[in-house]
Amino acid sequence: MKNLIVASTSTIYGDSYLGYLKQEITCLFKDATTVLFIPYARPGGITYDEYTAKAAHVFEEFGKKLVGIHTYANPKDAILKAEGIFTGGGNTFVLLKTLYQHDLLAVLREQIFQGLSYLGTSAGSNICGVSINNTNDMPIVYPPSFKAMGILPFNINPHYLDPVPNSKHMGETRETRIKEFHSQSSIPVVGLREGSWIRVNGERCILKGAHTARIFQQEKEPFELPTESEISFH
Repeated sequence: MKNLIVASTSTIYGDSYLGYLKQEITCLFKDATTVLFIPYARPGGITYDEYTAKAAHVFEEFGKKLVGIHTYANPKDAILKAEGIFTGGGNTFVLLKTLYQHDLLAVLREQIFQGLSYLGTSAGSNICGVSINNTNDMPIVYPPSFKAMGILPFNINPHYLDPVPNSKHMGETRETRIKEFHSQSSIPVVGLREGSWIRVNGERCILKGAHTARIFQQEKEPFELPTESEISFH
C-alpha cells in the first residue's frame, strides 16, 4: 500500500528546514531507523554531500539517520534495501535526468507501490506525478523523457502562487501556464500552495495543511479544494 507525503516545499517562511512537517515525517518513518536520501536535485547547484548534511542534521533531531544515495556503489541496491526514502527539492530536470541516468526510476516506483515510505518536497514531489511538465524550474538539463513515476494520477505544481491583486505585472500567471498545459494534455494538475502537502495512503490522496489547493482539469474551470479533502477527479 502506497505510503507517501508529497509536500509543496521543504521550508515555510519563518520556520526551520522541514519544521512544519516534523510530526508527519516522524509518523511516516516510524518503523525506519535509517532513511535513504536522494539529493540529485541539488538546489542552487550545491554538492550531494552538502545537501545530505543539511537534511541529515534535521533527521537526527527526528531520531533518524539519513544517508545519501550517492555514497553507495550500487544506488539501485540501496533503494531495494531502503527502510524509507526522502527526495529533496531543487531542480526537477536535474533530478529526473539523474534518476534516468542511473536507471533508478522504475525500481523507485516499484518499491513505493509495494509500500516503501516516501517523502518528497518540491522537485521530489514533482516526480511523483504522471510527468514533470508542470514544474516551475528552468530546464537547465535535458532528461530522456518528461515522464515521471506516476505514483499519483495527476501532476503537481508546487509553490503554487495566486495572482497578486492590482499588480501591474503583464506576464503570465501560474494559472495561465497550467491552462496552456491543458491545451496539450488531459493530465489533471494540483496547485499546491506553500505549507500544504498530500498524504497518500493506498489509493487515497488527502490534502493537508492550512491552505486550499487549486485544482485544474482540461476543459473545466479550476476550483479550490478544501484542506482535509480527498483529491479525486471522478
